[in-house]
Amino acid sequence: GTLPTMTRPQATEVIEKLGGKVSGSVSKRTDYVLAGDEAGSKLAKAVKLGVKVISEDDFSKMIE
Repeated sequence: GTLPTMTRPQATEVIEKLGGKVSGSVSKRTDYVLAGDEAGSKLAKAVKLGVKVISEDDFSKMIE
Protein backbone atom coordinates (compact mmCIF):
# COMPACT_ATOMS: atom_id res chain seq x y z
CA GLY A 1 0.00 0.00 0.00
CA THR A 2 0.97 3.66 -0.03
CA LEU A 3 2.74 5.31 2.88
CA PRO A 4 1.35 8.67 4.05
CA THR A 5 4.64 10.48 4.69
CA MET A 6 7.25 8.84 2.44
CA THR A 7 7.56 7.20 -0.92
CA ARG A 8 8.46 3.55 -1.41
CA PRO A 9 11.95 4.50 -2.71
CA GLN A 10 12.52 6.68 0.39
CA ALA A 11 11.51 3.83 2.71
CA THR A 12 13.73 1.42 0.77
CA GLU A 13 16.68 3.80 1.07
CA VAL A 14 16.26 4.11 4.85
CA ILE A 15 15.94 0.35 5.32
CA GLU A 16 19.01 -0.40 3.20
CA LYS A 17 21.11 2.31 4.88
CA LEU A 18 20.34 0.65 8.22
CA GLY A 19 21.40 -2.76 6.91
CA GLY A 20 17.99 -4.16 6.03
CA LYS A 21 16.95 -5.87 2.84
CA VAL A 22 13.83 -4.99 0.90
CA SER A 23 12.02 -7.70 -1.03
CA GLY A 24 9.14 -7.60 -3.46
CA SER A 25 7.60 -10.73 -2.00
CA VAL A 26 6.69 -12.15 1.41
CA SER A 27 7.98 -15.50 2.66
CA LYS A 28 8.48 -17.25 5.98
CA ARG A 29 11.99 -15.73 5.99
CA THR A 30 10.55 -12.18 5.98
CA ASP A 31 11.03 -10.38 9.31
CA TYR A 32 8.63 -7.45 8.82
CA VAL A 33 6.05 -6.19 6.37
CA LEU A 34 5.61 -2.42 6.30
CA ALA A 35 1.91 -2.01 5.56
CA GLY A 36 0.67 1.28 4.18
CA ASP A 37 -2.80 2.47 3.22
CA GLU A 38 -4.77 0.02 1.10
CA ALA A 39 -2.35 -2.84 1.74
CA GLY A 40 -3.31 -5.87 -0.33
CA SER A 41 -2.25 -9.43 -0.99
CA LYS A 42 1.20 -9.09 0.59
CA LEU A 43 -0.42 -8.09 3.88
CA ALA A 44 -2.75 -11.08 3.71
CA LYS A 45 0.18 -13.40 2.97
CA ALA A 46 2.20 -11.92 5.85
CA VAL A 47 -0.66 -12.53 8.27
CA LYS A 48 -1.08 -16.09 6.98
CA LEU A 49 2.66 -16.78 7.45
CA GLY A 50 2.81 -15.13 10.87
CA VAL A 51 5.15 -12.34 9.71
CA LYS A 52 5.15 -9.21 11.90
CA VAL A 53 3.22 -6.40 10.19
CA ILE A 54 4.20 -2.84 11.12
CA SER A 55 2.62 0.52 10.35
CA GLU A 56 4.49 3.58 9.14
CA ASP A 57 4.34 4.92 12.73
CA ASP A 58 5.94 1.69 14.02
CA PHE A 59 8.58 1.96 11.29
CA SER A 60 9.35 5.59 12.19
CA LYS A 61 9.85 4.63 15.85
CA MET A 62 12.16 1.76 14.86
CA ILE A 63 14.45 4.02 12.82
CA GLU A 64 14.69 6.92 15.29
